[in-house]
Amino acid sequence: MSATLPFRDINVHASSTYYAFSSPSSPNAPTLVIDRPSGDLRLNDGKLTGGHRVSSISGILGIIKLRLDSYIITITKSQPMGRIKGRQIYKVIATEFLPLRERQLSDPDETTYLTYLKTLIKSGPMYFSYSFDLTNSSQRQAQANPSQPLWQRADDRFFWNRFVCTSLIDFREGKASGRSMSAGPQPAADAYILPVMFGMMNITSTSVKGNAMTFALITRRSRHRAGTRYMSRGADEQGHVSNFNETEQMVILNDSSSAGLTSYAGDRGYANEKPMGGQETQVLSYVQTRGSVPVFWAEINNLYYVPTLQIRPVSASVEAARRHFDEQIGIYGDNYLVNLVNQKGREKRVKDAYEEVTALLQSSPHERQESDSKTDERFNIIDSSDKRGWYDHLHYVYFDFHNETKGLKWHRAQLLLDQLKDGLVAGGYFHGIDGPSGNVDVRRKQTAVVRTNCMDCLDRTNVVQSMLGRWTLTRQLIDLGILGAGESAQDDQAFEDVFRNVWADNADVVSRSYSGTGALKTDFTRTGQRTRAGALQDLNSSITRYVRNNFGDGPRQDGFDLFLGAHQPDGAAVGDGRGVFVDRRPLVVQAVPYVLGFCALFVLVSLGTRRVSGGNVWAGRLFTLLSLGVGGWAGGFMWRFGGLYVNWPKLNTPQWAVEAYEDTLGRVRKDPIVGSFVGGGRGEARIGSLEEGKKRRE
Repeated sequence: MSATLPFRDINVHASSTYYAFSSPSSPNAPTLVIDRPSGDLRLNDGKLTGGHRVSSISGILGIIKLRLDSYIITITKSQPMGRIKGRQIYKVIATEFLPLRERQLSDPDETTYLTYLKTLIKSGPMYFSYSFDLTNSSQRQAQANPSQPLWQRADDRFFWNRFVCTSLIDFREGKASGRSMSAGPQPAADAYILPVMFGMMNITSTSVKGNAMTFALITRRSRHRAGTRYMSRGADEQGHVSNFNETEQMVILNDSSSAGLTSYAGDRGYANEKPMGGQETQVLSYVQTRGSVPVFWAEINNLYYVPTLQIRPVSASVEAARRHFDEQIGIYGDNYLVNLVNQKGREKRVKDAYEEVTALLQSSPHERQESDSKTDERFNIIDSSDKRGWYDHLHYVYFDFHNETKGLKWHRAQLLLDQLKDGLVAGGYFHGIDGPSGNVDVRRKQTAVVRTNCMDCLDRTNVVQSMLGRWTLTRQLIDLGILGAGESAQDDQAFEDVFRNVWADNADVVSRSYSGTGALKTDFTRTGQRTRAGALQDLNSSITRYVRNNFGDGPRQDGFDLFLGAHQPDGAAVGDGRGVFVDRRPLVVQAVPYVLGFCALFVLVSLGTRRVSGGNVWAGRLFTLLSLGVGGWAGGFMWRFGGLYVNWPKLNTPQWAVEAYEDTLGRVRKDPIVGSFVGGGRGEARIGSLEEGKKRRE
């Protein structure tokens, strides 16, 4: 029995009472109808061609309910990125929000919600396929049930649009209710549910020593605890960590079905999971992960270049770390925890906390949970004959990256490889061969993963991951007989250039989605050398990160929280006066940046203006000096009380951000100049949206 694949061509008919979605290439398939303005879903056996608007879309991203209305998010434009085993991969280029209300209501909050969502979708690299499961590694795909619809096979962690697909999934499962909905499961709705992955995708046709192959790199970003650099750190109560990414490096041999132009038949040719002849297609893949240190910690912005580090007692983090590593061991097997943070200075506290929580886990017994049985059934990585304790599958490896490679001695990163070699050999890699009936003959399994982290899990992490990827690739090609003993994949200079640039692109994509800029140290990843031009680019990126992390990441975090369902807006009447995004800081605090700007402008104008003969020179000089003095005070005020000028998230404000804001405001009240204007009571301080954001999160 072949699985139902998502429709790759959908027409939208819109009227004042419904939106109708149908596939012109599947005339016998029912039409999905979404009633307006109720949002009720139903399937119609006949085509609904009425309405005043007809458009063609690539798929339905999902449905989201905001404050005043619900919106159907459609993918209006997509770009082919290449093929993996004949299956075409696409990138989301443009989307459209279809409102359920025919007459739109004007509301500032609704407009802001939409702006944040559109900005996130536009900036976020999202990929999908109608016939290939991008959310699962090759090894997990080989263990999946091919008769299931694509969305049911998807890995929940990387099913990026899972929340906005909730209405469609509930309707398909028969869980939703509505006056026009049919009772019971609706399997025909499977074709309208399209899983989307957020991350990085690169597919390159290349060769090593004359042996043609497809080289692919896929990085999947977890939808759990997703966010921006300083607004999302460490772990949450459920054990999800910030900036968690799974990176899969793939080598595909005899992939002749992926050659040629994109075609509709090329996708539908895999409806029954059958390759189109030729030599056996072999897939070799290697998976690595990265993620924030799984304890409760944060870095609190205060306009200083180096934020304030806050770490809660490790004892409070043990349960969260336990949940995190229970999942990691269940999915990947042995975990080699490569920690790259500095062992001196401010980062040392994070290093110590990681080591302490790992030691506490390894000294405690594992209590089996109900979810474990599902994990074991799906992934089955731990051998039943393995008699070790559960947390004996954690192997902590520390490497002082900055200290070992200082003075541009980047070759010393190989010292880490020497520590990991035994684990890399034992953990192996995945090797599968596609069979004639669509099944996969699994020759080898990967039974361990290297989980790498630094403070941000960006720059140092990517250098190490690319090094491990190169070493494993060489081992794979030697095992295949493409390379001889003692040879390396990097001996082929043309392929080495491809390899370096793909991994550097991966660094930039992961960094941009978390920190707002491309990665640092990518000159080394691309060229194998540290250059002055690369150092200057890193300086520019560091300055840009500072500005964006302090003044732009609050709205970006709100966009993540909206799209992923971490915040769901309350329905309210227009003009109820609540104003989620209204600035509720004391007016005098709001005024200080304007005072600074006015003073700076006047000083610049006075310096650039020619003096008028016979004019009152001293009056101008005095006013300039006064502007310098007032501007200096305003700048000093902002620097001393920087926490008041950070653009915090408004929807799910972290508790530590609220505490930092309150503490800073308390110090402002003691200021001899503006303290009397701020007021002494907590109610008068009107922290408003920050406190409401904390309550929403709780």
